[in-house]
Amino acid sequence: MLDMTPEQMIAKTYSSAMDSVNLINAGKPVYMSDADWTDCLSRNKEHLQIMLAKDFWTTEDLTPLRSAAA
Repeated sequence: MLDMTPEQMIAKTYSSAMDSVNLINAGKPVYMSDADWTDCLSRNKEHLQIMLAKDFWTTEDLTPLRSAAA
């Protein structure tokens, strides 16, 4: 990410955060145990909380991140 413009870095970070949102919103996969899902959910929500604390956001819609992190 060192050779990216600030705009590219923000876009990549937002995309990564949206991966967590989509995973959370999709719900527990049938192949995953309840314990694994709980761990996965916790890690992804923590990721979103870290991303929401960043101060570089510009016009990105952070509503999906906030909702999924709740």
